[in-house]
Amino acid sequence: MKAEILQRAANEARGLAIDAIFDKSSGHMGLPLGCAEIGAVLYGELLRVNPDEPRWLNRDRFILSGGHGSMFLYAWLHLSGYDVTLEDVRAFRTKGSCTPGHPEFGCCPGVECTTGPLGQGIANAVGFAISAKHAAARYNTPDFEIFDQTIYCLAGDGCMQEGISREAAAIAGTLHLDNLVLIYDANGITLDAPVEKTQVDDMAACFNAQGWDAVCIDGHDLQAVENALRTARLECNGRPKLIIARTVIAKGVPGVEGTTKGHGEGGAKSWEAAHANWGLPAGERYYVSAEVREYMAQLKAQRIADCAEWHNLFDAWRKANPDKAAELEGGINLASHGLGAEVTGDMILPFASGTVLATRASAAQAENAIAEHCPAFLSASADLFSSNKNYLKDADDFSPQNYAGRNFWFGIREHAMAAICNGIAYDGLFRVSAGTFCVFVDYMRAAIRVAALAHLPVTYVLTHDSVAVGEDGPTHQPVETVTGLRIIPNLDVVRPADEEEAAGAWICAMERTDGPTALILTRQNVPSLASVQPELSSQMRREGTLHGAYVVRRERTAQPKLIIIASGSEVLLALQAAEELGDGVRVVSMPSMWRFNQQSVEYRESVLPASCQRRLALEAGKSDLWYRYIGTQGSIIGIDDFGFSAPGGQVLSELGINVPHVVQRAKEIM
Repeated sequence: MKAEILQRAANEARGLAIDAIFDKSSGHMGLPLGCAEIGAVLYGELLRVNPDEPRWLNRDRFILSGGHGSMFLYAWLHLSGYDVTLEDVRAFRTKGSCTPGHPEFGCCPGVECTTGPLGQGIANAVGFAISAKHAAARYNTPDFEIFDQTIYCLAGDGCMQEGISREAAAIAGTLHLDNLVLIYDANGITLDAPVEKTQVDDMAACFNAQGWDAVCIDGHDLQAVENALRTARLECNGRPKLIIARTVIAKGVPGVEGTTKGHGEGGAKSWEAAHANWGLPAGERYYVSAEVREYMAQLKAQRIADCAEWHNLFDAWRKANPDKAAELEGGINLASHGLGAEVTGDMILPFASGTVLATRASAAQAENAIAEHCPAFLSASADLFSSNKNYLKDADDFSPQNYAGRNFWFGIREHAMAAICNGIAYDGLFRVSAGTFCVFVDYMRAAIRVAALAHLPVTYVLTHDSVAVGEDGPTHQPVETVTGLRIIPNLDVVRPADEEEAAGAWICAMERTDGPTALILTRQNVPSLASVQPELSSQMRREGTLHGAYVVRRERTAQPKLIIIASGSEVLLALQAAEELGDGVRVVSMPSMWRFNQQSVEYRESVLPASCQRRLALEAGKSDLWYRYIGTQGSIIGIDDFGFSAPGGQVLSELGINVPHVVQRAKEIM
């Protein structure tokens, strides 16, 4: 009886998918139709979830890595009783609906993360699995196991071909994430051609070699699917699980199933014949039988009861472990509400007078001060802890021997690292930062873009921020990198000038809950701005950073004759040049264009008065974005070509980033 009702549910989910796609003449039907039996076993049997409490802490997580198959997810969320109505299904891919073309985090209940760029969902799932292991290690006790969820991810050929999937799989195998189950929809068809045209991998052998257990099944055999998924959940042997499910893309659509046509919406025109093949009533669209409704309603009631039983366990755990409970609640609040500028600032003591530090070093001190007060703060690196300085002292390393460790070693795998950190952020229990060299952030860019789109408060620690890197040469000297990050919507890019601005940069990051922050930090030592401008207090520099830009040197005349705007290590050069130029020069430090652009008109006018159009922007990087700030009579000193291999000071000087050149250009403007 169960197999019969699950098969019926699978076919009715197929009907919902093809009907919505046909109505909109838009969408991917291959995965929803080909993986229907997998959905039936997960949503109609095995998933431990509560549709009325979609963010229940101990729910199983399901990630649809192949986000183009979104109607798979929407159909099953509707059938299993989430707040996704039939009208929502009908509104597929329309403006304002909770059922957009690719699933988006925060838009639809039951959608765990934003997926679309292929392969990132696999890495997100690794992040969820890491978060679950970390939470279990931190909060479970011998008497109370409050965290024991399983992470399921469904991915297709496209996801598996993207390099990020192998990066993420390597990390999952190394970390023994046996709470992770990856279901590979192996239908053998990519968008343009059969997969054999581009792939000869023995996928089971590949994953076995990376520390996984792999099995192959018929993805349309309900019993085989259930057996594989149950075994994967119960077999906690230190190896993640790969289930290779052989399926037929767009199963049931005449002339389309098993072909590349299954990727488009064209085959949806055959919905009537497909309905007949699936045993659905002729002529009825968006059909769900009373029997499936009743079965799913009973299952939902049981799931609600199971969740209530867990809450009783959780209440008993909380009474028995008040310190752990307070720590867990603090982590959830940190992830969802941030720290607040004042709270974060109190954690980071002012730096000593006369400090001369690379901003990577001063930022590291600030980060460790935050971590000392915030047990839910985690840090990750792509094999560069020693260079980025973002290692958390006395916090141990996350490993199979110690899942409670707070430092994550991801190896030289920047893309996977960033997407895994997104998974940790989606889970909502911890805050995480990730570090690499600034020039290599482009390997992470796709995941950073999704973090900005999904409003995830991940922090990126990006050091070696300019051609001042020196001898390593142009492959390691970021010129266009910071500009490339600044143009990503909702990403705050903060390039501090000294130790107190570096502290301010971390305050910026920790108060944000609606998007990521990139900290752009120097390798070379930089003196404190107060060494040139003694009146610049710690508070002034930190608050100025929070505003995005502020005046670090005021003109000593009635009105400024020239304004020099700079960021990062170049602010000190601007101050030194201003001293040579005389009383009429104002200097503005602009660590964050994103923040400054959000300030009131009045504040922006107080920093960059319209009455002074003679302006000079200074940054050791691409000049393009500075045109917004220099006025009609301004100019820019930047670097619009690649650098060269030589000592950093020499590279900067020969590319015009020096005091004499600033003075010369300023005099030309004045």
